[in-house]
Amino acid sequence: QVQLVESGGGLVQAGGSLRLSCAASGLTFSDYGMGWFRQAPGKEREFVAYINWRGRSTTYADSVKGRFTISRDNAKNTVYLQMNSLKPEDMAVYYCAAKYVWAPDYNYWGQGTQVTVSS
Repeated sequence: QVQLVESGGGLVQAGGSLRLSCAASGLTFSDYGMGWFRQAPGKEREFVAYINWRGRSTTYADSVKGRFTISRDNAKNTVYLQMNSLKPEDMAVYYCAAKYVWAPDYNYWGQGTQVTVSS
């Protein structure tokens, strides 16, 4: 049974930082690219960042470029999202997702972790 479990969300003031983690189990982690998505109340889920299976290629949404960093530790089956210079508009539920190397879409999703940014 595949599980993706996010952690690290919470309340932070604007300008602050948070580090999200997503621990994966039940799959061969190094076979999967990993993504972070977010969904704010009343809005559709949106892409935040992606890292390929080796960790050598990353992609970011324009809204977070230069502020967020995605990384992974295949030995720990964990992907991270370092979020700096947080803004109120970053407030959302953040989800991690796993995409098999050759798959067109994400195969597995976590349950999400809330990030609240106070102004």
